[in-house]
Amino acid sequence: MKTPHFYRPTWVEIDLAALASNYRILKKRLSPGTKMMAAVKANAYGHGIVEVSKKLVRCGVDYLGVACVDEALVLRAAGVRAPVLDLGAFMKSDTEAIVKNDITATIIDWESAKCLDACAGRLKKKTRVHIKVDTGMGRLGVWHAQADEFILKVCTLNNLLIEGIYTHFPSADSDETFTRSQIAVFSTLVSRLTIKGIEIPLRHTANSMAVLGFKDSHFNLVRPGLALYGLHPKDEWLGEIDLSPVLAFKTKVVYFKSVSRGRSISYGRTYTAKNDTCIATLPVGYGDGYNRLLSNKARVLIRGRFHPVVGRVCMDQAMVDVGRSAVRVGDEVVLVGRQKEKCIYVEDIAEICGTIPYEVVCWISPRVPRLYINQ
Repeated sequence: MKTPHFYRPTWVEIDLAALASNYRILKKRLSPGTKMMAAVKANAYGHGIVEVSKKLVRCGVDYLGVACVDEALVLRAAGVRAPVLDLGAFMKSDTEAIVKNDITATIIDWESAKCLDACAGRLKKKTRVHIKVDTGMGRLGVWHAQADEFILKVCTLNNLLIEGIYTHFPSADSDETFTRSQIAVFSTLVSRLTIKGIEIPLRHTANSMAVLGFKDSHFNLVRPGLALYGLHPKDEWLGEIDLSPVLAFKTKVVYFKSVSRGRSISYGRTYTAKNDTCIATLPVGYGDGYNRLLSNKARVLIRGRFHPVVGRVCMDQAMVDVGRSAVRVGDEVVLVGRQKEKCIYVEDIAEICGTIPYEVVCWISPRVPRLYINQ
């Protein structure tokens, strides 16, 4: 793979060997014959949908999960021929692209089912679909109590092949009782369908949290996302489950100056130097996905030592108090990742910002180049 050329020294490193290792770790937790769908939506959680998908396909992943038709088309244009499930709702205008590009669609209501069936008929093709069942997420899909009748109705459509049935957990990381009730409801539905003579090949419910914490949710297909990228569904699992972070966010010192005690730094003058010190300027800011909420709270790694971010993070720059340490222009700065024996985790950034790791990695702007290492 050709290394992208860029001038502004801010970049993300994606460790494809770590991605492969996480895949193998998760795969070992599955029963023989259980398939895996990798969630690569949202540009593979900011990691790069094409490169990540190609690596996972080489590792043996069975399916790829995206959020919309556009993401599926990016994969097809890149030559990825593996099965791709669009986990989102689709519009009538999407149906031709779905059928022509062999994208597996999610069916959530009768109108969308009829629309897709009609398009497939016109194009003289059969289209694979998965039925989304609502067991408590309240977002997309037919309510589980009406699912039997709905699926029987979809079975009458000649051009749709019902390949899968699935549901989604809203609180697998926080509400074990409710999650187990969802698993039971889904399992009962599958049994009822079997009694009625409907055998749907793929049955899936398990996100990363359920893959790791709810063995009975695996059925015969799981769809992890967060864990594949080395991020932990629960904070208390950090360091206990041997997942390797895939993403590192880095920049370099581009400016360095001495600052006297009492001088303020950045917009709003929210930081004033308490002592004579040195301030390093970094070419990274909230326009790159280094969140403004990190102002005066985060720390970075330079030459193996932690240094605090001071003043407000700007759109394109941030400042760090490096004291009297031997920091120089051109030194590598780790915003997320490891340097020598120290590490800043995505989870650390999420805690400072009062959010979840998913959002932190998705923040990182497309203008930040992705470098793929350990291929």
